Amino acid sequence: MKDRPDSSASEDLGTDFKKALDEGWLPIREVARQTGVNAITLRAWERRYGLIVPQRTPKGHRLFSAEHVQRIHNILIWLNRGVAVSQVKQLLDAPQAISEPVENDWQRLRQTLLQAVTRLAERSLDDTINQAMALYPPRTLCEQLLMPLLADLEQRWQGQFGAQMERVFFYSWLRSKFGARIYHNNRQLHTSPLLLINQSDLPLEPHLWLTAWLISSADCPVEVFDWPLPAGELALAVDHLQPRGLLLYSSKAMNLSQLRKLLTGVSCPKMIAGPTVCIHHAELSERVCETAELYLAEDPLLAHQALIQRGLI
Repeated sequence: MKDRPDSSASEDLGTDFKKALDEGWLPIREVARQTGVNAITLRAWERRYGLIVPQRTPKGHRLFSAEHVQRIHNILIWLNRGVAVSQVKQLLDAPQAISEPVENDWQRLRQTLLQAVTRLAERSLDDTINQAMALYPPRTLCEQLLMPLLADLEQRWQGQFGAQMERVFFYSWLRSKFGARIYHNNRQLHTSPLLLINQSDLPLEPHLWLTAWLISSADCPVEVFDWPLPAGELALAVDHLQPRGLLLYSSKAMNLSQLRKLLTGVSCPKMIAGPTVCIHHAELSERVCETAELYLAEDPLLAHQALIQRGLI
């Protein structure tokens, strides 16, 4: 198959490929790292829509230029504006089309998913997400579809009969779906993991799993503990796992008087994420000033961005 050469790091790349790299061309893995768009999505954009047409070596390896990378960033701009991926090529190639109205693909996808949740239609839910995952990078998908969908559902569930049924159905599906993706990614990676812990004492925290998926999609192993650990045992888990960092996620108020005790003996970089950061903003900001390796993030996107900026993923 043509796609196979791109994915094999151990294969003999040949003199043509090595020469091209020396001349400044980029392999697909490096482009994925620079843009946040994984190789599967880049190939889908090429095959289905002709959005990116890389050069090819005689052995079939894709090679990208700086112009290709800039075009990918321009594609992301349009996707983040709600333009369907099928419409982006026309907008890139014909700038005058910018003033024309375009269909908001994200709104349509959210409605499809919302209807699937209300009907407890797991197959429809799964198929829609699978199609979106093949076409959109994880960060864009999270920002434009999954987080707004969760907000829509929370609004729907206020005082709604059947709300708990829908919530348990969707949260259970989400944890299974992204847990499976994380497990698969972890099997391919052999570096130290990032440890994420659900600190809010709620049985399901969907934004914790979105955070874990974003981190995992950046080729970082992830270990998720979906329940809080007592002081002492957290330090023991860190001792066993030797993680590159620790992320505590909570959507509720935390017992800040116990936080210092909880983190005693944890020497790796630490992050507190979730709505608890807004709830305790002043107190936690003061602790950040006191501790060089304690970071704060209010949502999965900010956590992902902060971890990248600090070189933890």
